[in-house]
Formats: sequence, C-alpha cells, structure tokens
Amino acid sequence: MNASPPPKPLGFWSCWALTVGCMIGSGVFTLPAVLAPYGLMSFGGWLISGAGSIALALAFARLASRTARTGGPYVYAQEAFGDFTGFLIAWGYWCSYVISIPAVAIAFVGYLPVFFPALADNPIGQALAGLALIWVFTFINVRGLREASFVQILMTVLKLAPLAAIIGAGFFVGHAVNLPAPNPSDGAPLSVLAATALLTLWAFTGFEVGALPAASVKNAERTIPRALVVGMVTVTLIYLAASLAVMLLVPAADLVRSTAPFADAARIFGAWGPLLIGAGALVATAGTLNGMIFVCGQTPMAVALAGMAPRALALTNAGGAPTTALLLSSLLGSALLVLNYSRGLVGAFTFLLMMSTATVLVPYLVSALAELRHSWKSARAWALIALLAAAYSLFAIIGSGLEVLAWGALLTLLGAPLYLLTRRGKGLAGVAP
Repeated sequence: MNASPPPKPLGFWSCWALTVGCMIGSGVFTLPAVLAPYGLMSFGGWLISGAGSIALALAFARLASRTARTGGPYVYAQEAFGDFTGFLIAWGYWCSYVISIPAVAIAFVGYLPVFFPALADNPIGQALAGLALIWVFTFINVRGLREASFVQILMTVLKLAPLAAIIGAGFFVGHAVNLPAPNPSDGAPLSVLAATALLTLWAFTGFEVGALPAASVKNAERTIPRALVVGMVTVTLIYLAASLAVMLLVPAADLVRSTAPFADAARIFGAWGPLLIGAGALVATAGTLNGMIFVCGQTPMAVALAGMAPRALALTNAGGAPTTALLLSSLLGSALLVLNYSRGLVGAFTFLLMMSTATVLVPYLVSALAELRHSWKSARAWALIALLAAAYSLFAIIGSGLEVLAWGALLTLLGAPLYLLTRRGKGLAGVAP
C-alpha cells in the first residue's frame, strides 16, 4: 500500500453517474403517492426544489472549477473558512453517510420480498441480506476506483430504464382525465408550495458526490463542473416527467391511496410490470449504496491527506481505493444495521437517521457561503447564484424541523474534540496533500 496520488481513472461519465446515481434512490418510487393530495400544484414543489438544487449545483460547479483536491464540501469549507470548519463539515458529512449505509441497505431489503416472499417475516434473513449487500459493494469499492466507477455507471443506466419506460407509457398511452385537480387539498397556495418543496427536496440530495474524487478525475476543474450541472438537470427533468407520467397512468383517487405508485402505473405493461418496477427499485437502491460507500472512503482520505486524521485513512491500494477508510466505514455501517434489527434499539437507530438528515444539509449551506465569499466582489452574478443556493439550503435545514436540527448540530459538534486531538498529534497523522 502507498500514500502516493493514485492515477486518474475517472472521467465525465463517472462523475455524472455518481451525481445522478446518488440522487435517484428508492424514495422517488414513492413520492408520486406522497404528493398526490396536493394535485397539480405538487409540480410547483418540484420546480422550487429543482431550481434551488440547480443553483446549488452551479455553486458547487464554480467551487470545483478552482480545485483538483479530493474532498468536495470538506475542501470548499476548509479553503474558505479554515481547518476547524472544514474538519467539522467533513466529520458531519462522513457520519451522515455512514448512518445512511444501513438505512439504504434496509430499504433494499424491503423490496426483496417481491421476489423472495420468505424474507417478509424473517428479521435474521433480512439482516443477513442487508449485510451481504453492504459488503458486496464494499468489496467492489476496495477493488479500485475504476471498478467502483464502472458499477456506478452500470447501476445508473439500469435504474433509469424503468423510469424511462413509465415516462414513455405515460406520454403515449396515459389519459389526461386521470390528472388530479390543481389544488385538491384547498390549502393556501404558498403553504402547498412550501409543503411540496420540503417533500421533494430530499430527492435532490447526494448530487455533490460527483465532486468528491477530484484528485482522481481527468481535468477535474473542467470535468466535475460539467458533470454536476448536467447531472442535476438530468435528474430534474426525469423527476418532472416521471411524476407527470404516473399521474397520467393512475387515476387521482387511486394514486392518493397507493403505496407503490410506480408499480400501479406499471400495470399498463401487464403482470410483469410491477416486477419491473420492483427490480428498478432494487437497482436504484443498490446504486445509491455503492455511491454512499464510495463517499465513506473518499471523505476520510481527504481529511487524512490534510493531516487532520490518522495517516492510515489516506493510504490507497494499487487501484487507488482508500482501503482502511472503506473498511472502517462499512464496519460501522454494518454494526448500525445489526443494531436496527435488535429488539429495543429501533428507536436509537431512528435518532441516528434524524441526525444524518440534518447533517448532510449543512455542507450545502457552508459550500454555498464559501462561493458567496469568493465571488462577492469579483463576480456578482455568481454571488447571486450562491446567495440563492445558500437561501435554499437554509430553507431545507429549517424545514427538517427543530428536533432534527438539534440532533444534527449535536452530531456535528461531537467532531470538535476529535479535531483538538488530531491537531495535538498532527505530526503523527500528517500526510502531504
């Protein structure tokens, strides 16, 4: 093993697949039913979230165009606001993804009974299936950056296939009579827009993953900004088109009661339609998990390269993969998954998820502020975009609720003692970036 910079096996499509693949997960398959009570006004929520997320992607693209260092949000925070802020952002960001690993694995297992009914009432079997999934993708990531990138591209293409099928069916054989009323809830328009925007904003998180492996990306300062923006626009268009297609295929009264709206829409294809969507949800979830495990290797490596984490976390194998960081993260994620399936500990895991939810949004806000600080005097148009991105991030954080925000802040602040310890022993931990 060595700590020398790895080769640069990643290109535009690798970063695009990380961006798209980490955004489109299992959640999008249920959102049409969640949004159904709001009728056609739900598209206002999609547009608000899409516009805010595109502003974020543009701010990240601008930040990425000025550095080829691995780390994404950590690097942007550290360069703009110093080591302490950078470390806290990296710590909270890494924790949020470690906690998300078992959550996504559990979501994957939740779809397995469609194909393996015996798992439905078998907690031990579910736990073993979740662990197996985590370690399959950990092994792929440990193999190297090229392998992880290939799997991510493949998974992204495969997860888009069922969504494309539904979109095509909706526009060619759907019926406008199925569309819901503009505002069936009769709520105040601003309240409806705020509610739907908060419901949809989670579908756009994860886009920044395409910026993380900058040191391993060919011509990173140009490639990553393009991948982030193109990826975000791709996902926004897919979400809008897929939501409209489901509305065209499923009558409004049925959509409100649906627990699997895409599966209901897929009945247009016959008996195998719901199976297609079930397989698509499995692939979507698995692709998201692959990207999350990738994040859990790259983030600790970036901090270690700056001398603020143990040297072992910066070491890479012949494939350029940070083996120690990957194994540590997956071990912690596996432990959390086992705890979730242990009686009496579900509540604790729910609290961890709440902390993860808020913590993953903070890097967006800090990164937007970093771009605002950089462009305020020299590029007012970019500063305005950064200001919009920061406002959207703050809206998302506040919208997550005070309890979630409090637990997220606590998780982030737990990194402060670690920062002091690493600074005290920096001579032992440092690796030249």
